[in-house]
Amino acid sequence: MTQDVVTAKIHQPRSPLSRGLRHKRLPGLAAAAVAVAVAWLIHLAVPVMPFLTVAVILGILSANIPGISYAVEGVLRPGLEYSGKKFMRLGVVLLGLKLSLIDVAALGWGTLGIVVGIVLLTFFGTLALGKLLRLPGDQPILLATGFSICGASAIGAMSGVTKTDHRDTVVPIALVTLCGTLAIGVLPALKGPLGLDAIAFGHWVGASVHDVGQVVATAQTAGSAALAGALIIKLTRVLMLAPIVTVTALVERHRHHRKVAAGAVDHAEIKLPPLVPLFVAGFIAMIVLRTLGILPPPALAAAGTAQDLLLAAALYGLGASVKVRSLVQTSGRAIIAAMLSWALIAALAYVGVHYI
Repeated sequence: MTQDVVTAKIHQPRSPLSRGLRHKRLPGLAAAAVAVAVAWLIHLAVPVMPFLTVAVILGILSANIPGISYAVEGVLRPGLEYSGKKFMRLGVVLLGLKLSLIDVAALGWGTLGIVVGIVLLTFFGTLALGKLLRLPGDQPILLATGFSICGASAIGAMSGVTKTDHRDTVVPIALVTLCGTLAIGVLPALKGPLGLDAIAFGHWVGASVHDVGQVVATAQTAGSAALAGALIIKLTRVLMLAPIVTVTALVERHRHHRKVAAGAVDHAEIKLPPLVPLFVAGFIAMIVLRTLGILPPPALAAAGTAQDLLLAAALYGLGASVKVRSLVQTSGRAIIAAMLSWALIAALAYVGVHYI
């Protein structure tokens, strides 16, 4: 290929269709930015309400308030869908900067094994519940990933491998957010009756609550020691995101190859998921950077803020797809599965904290 041809390709103008699509996203992206600012102000006024949880709630309200819902389904939809997909993946990448392998190693092999066991038992238990209750599509594996690892972020990561449609992630994300929000009030109330001291309570919260923000809001009710213990246990669960997503990608590829071998589909019709999705590779790279201590504290703080903002915008976009009436009418079995999964991980974590 000649230099002239290469130059022509580099400087080739974007098509009108591409520019038009980008312009159509602007209203939705602007709405997400406003919602993020409002969610942050609400969180500052009521610290017990996690920032990301508020963002989801605002999205759900936007989708169900007459007048606003019309715009959400119309002019705002392209930007909100873009936010829910792309910003979620960028947020997952930056999530890796919260986790140092040195901190995980400091837990010891015994504690690490218990945490991994809780994650795996919850994952496969929820997957079995979802299949037993005949949940549609990818709901079983998305619920299993969200409840066992790190809530909406994990669901977003898994949906990138399963190629789940944006709107089909709405129910799992709404349910994992609901249960995580309920945990903020329910778990502290059970601390006394269950006879947990501050450290044990923190470990229980870290091993059972889904989103990092919800862990902070729940554990801080028992003091700084509980919060510190909760965060390290929780971030160790987050470490399981990469291997579980990668194994799922391998399973999906094997399933596709079997369909091709059986003649059920044509090879050209199938787009195989990568062994390690690009954003998961980015997540792993960020863990390595944090472990090596290359980035200074100000850079880590800035990345943490960027991650929160990206995830908040993504969760607002996803929440704006939740129609409460339809959710209640059509997702009864998913609600049952979510509540059972929440009970399962809480019970497993309660048993586990006695051995940590």
